[in-house]
Amino acid sequence: MIKALFFDIDGTLVSFKSHEIPESTVRALEKAKENGIRIYISTGRPIPFITNIDQIKHLVDGYITTNGGYCFVGNSIVCINAIPKNDVETLLELSDNCKFPVILVGQRKITVVNTNPLVNEIFVENLKVHSDAMGDSLEEVLAEPILQATAFLGAEEQQIVMSRLAGCISGRWHQDFTDITSTYADKGKGLQAIAAHEDLLLSNCMAFGDGGNDISIIKAAGVGVAMGNAGDDVKFVADYITTSVDEDGIANALKHYGVI
Repeated sequence: MIKALFFDIDGTLVSFKSHEIPESTVRALEKAKENGIRIYISTGRPIPFITNIDQIKHLVDGYITTNGGYCFVGNSIVCINAIPKNDVETLLELSDNCKFPVILVGQRKITVVNTNPLVNEIFVENLKVHSDAMGDSLEEVLAEPILQATAFLGAEEQQIVMSRLAGCISGRWHQDFTDITSTYADKGKGLQAIAAHEDLLLSNCMAFGDGGNDISIIKAAGVGVAMGNAGDDVKFVADYITTSVDEDGIANALKHYGVI
């Protein structure tokens, strides 16, 4: 029996085409909530970047953010997993030497180092992140635990950089960047932490996603659902492949499993 649902945001809840949550998804989640199902967000976005789920925000019970770096339910912090300081220093040195942008995410503050127009194009124009959400100073951010570093690298560059970061893993959900977190932080580990906090069995959890950073939670959940617009690597590990976000994918999957 499914008792909890975990949703990625971009490409899963929110359409890359309309930049909104489809009405069929809103109705499906309202029905699931009426049926006593708990609803959680599972995203690579830090809290200040979660700007596009207002349609269903009132239905959400808890959050996995920064790919498992920071998880909470209400006012209760479930887990914080920071990137090792020496890896942060190495990444910033590589960013300076190779001139690739990095969005550095602290517990509350966020900055961009070595920025370029692509950062604004993707995050502000396409992902609808407020530009002032990334406006803190590097010194302010480095004074906090670093939960995530979004590095604008190609796949080959990513391999080289990650080989230098012994305490980190990465999850790519966009062709132009990858999210780097502590080895102790991914969405699957976030699911395990939330489930333990909420007294849920993993077998009672269903997780939805479309990108590489969703693979861990799709594998960890009792039922893992890949969106129709997901990459082949995501579909390969899923228990069920639904239709795309723009083709009522979430509603169709919840009906398929009798959740609604």
